[in-house]
Amino acid sequence: MDRRNFLTAATLASLGLTLEAQEVKKKDGRAAEVKHEAAGAGGPPSKPVMVSSRNGWNGLDHGYQMLLEGKDTLDAVLAVGKTEEDDPNDDSVGLGGLPNEDGVVELDSCCMHGPTRRAGAVGGVRWTKNPSLLAQAVMNHTGHVMLVGEGADRFAKAMGFPKDELLTERSRKIWLLWKETMSTQDWWGPGLDSPDFKIPPGVEPPPKASQILEWRLKKLEEMAADLGIEPAFRRAAAERVLYPPHGTIHVSALNPKGEISGMTTTCGLAWKLPGRLGDSPIIGAGCYTDQDVGSAGATGSGEENIRVAGAHTIVENMRRGMSPVEAGLDALKRIVRNYQHDPAKLRFVSMQYYILRKDGAYGGVSLWSGQPDRPVKCAVHDGTKRLEDMASLFRGAPLPFPPQPREPFQRPQYGPSESK
Repeated sequence: MDRRNFLTAATLASLGLTLEAQEVKKKDGRAAEVKHEAAGAGGPPSKPVMVSSRNGWNGLDHGYQMLLEGKDTLDAVLAVGKTEEDDPNDDSVGLGGLPNEDGVVELDSCCMHGPTRRAGAVGGVRWTKNPSLLAQAVMNHTGHVMLVGEGADRFAKAMGFPKDELLTERSRKIWLLWKETMSTQDWWGPGLDSPDFKIPPGVEPPPKASQILEWRLKKLEEMAADLGIEPAFRRAAAERVLYPPHGTIHVSALNPKGEISGMTTTCGLAWKLPGRLGDSPIIGAGCYTDQDVGSAGATGSGEENIRVAGAHTIVENMRRGMSPVEAGLDALKRIVRNYQHDPAKLRFVSMQYYILRKDGAYGGVSLWSGQPDRPVKCAVHDGTKRLEDMASLFRGAPLPFPPQPREPFQRPQYGPSESK
């Protein structure tokens, strides 16, 4: 993502916060709720529908083809997630995921199978690059719903999952870049939700903020070169250091039989404390599917989503008659309420929901709309694969969390008797 004007756009956006959702119109490119032609009144659509986060794009064609062939809806969404979990160049999930603060990759996932009303989840997985398939194995081969940490790894080994080396050389070098420059900006707290959290003086108004930001990015690019990170990826590596990503993929799928399933997979928040679990492995937060109603999932600030049980909230809203977009915007407003509508804190929160109702209606909602030249989008496949803009509460892009210090960092200096 281009971050050159990031702080400027976000700061300006924070001045005009409103809780009124933006208009959702097709004519100006905003995502519209779509209800596909139903086989009968209130029945399922006449063709399959898949909705996912933008980073599920590469696997959607494969997953959709499985639905056309009559394959199970859960197997189809897992195939979408596995496509990226297997890709070492995608550092948001699976192989090559960005590690915790100790340099160890820990993966999380959950899934829900609508037809049998079952669920499986895993957290803190270090054994296999495919936590989504491991979550399915927990569902199919145990009497439990969730396994975490060492127990999940031992189960993966027992089930015959191969031992994968999750930390790729590229991700290791990005971690080293973070370790050398930003490891004092860790996640020890207090958190954004704490009454003791104070916005530091590091959030400067434009143009000074954008000048410091560009200086910091250039210094990080120079250091990335010293670490041997390839030239084409140095700016991206610098951005991952300054803006720890919440790499996550969610996918929901519906077939003409009315069968629906959902899956969420992630490597979690970059540079997190070891053992941290976000919303992705939490049934009802990162993913929730009800065969009678629909499916929803999330990406973004996991801690915020856990506090509102976002995916479950959305499905229950639809059960009470809300449309997919209305249901998602209501969940976002609950996050806003948790911060007493405080714009100073809300500008550090990012949250997106992906929603699919049993009749084929779908929607995507986001707390923030994104930058003007890069609006937040969801991926949709109903025979035609495309990206659609998401409805949002606030215009602009969120600020990175934790906030950046005011002064540009200096590279550590080591004396003759010191070593790294």
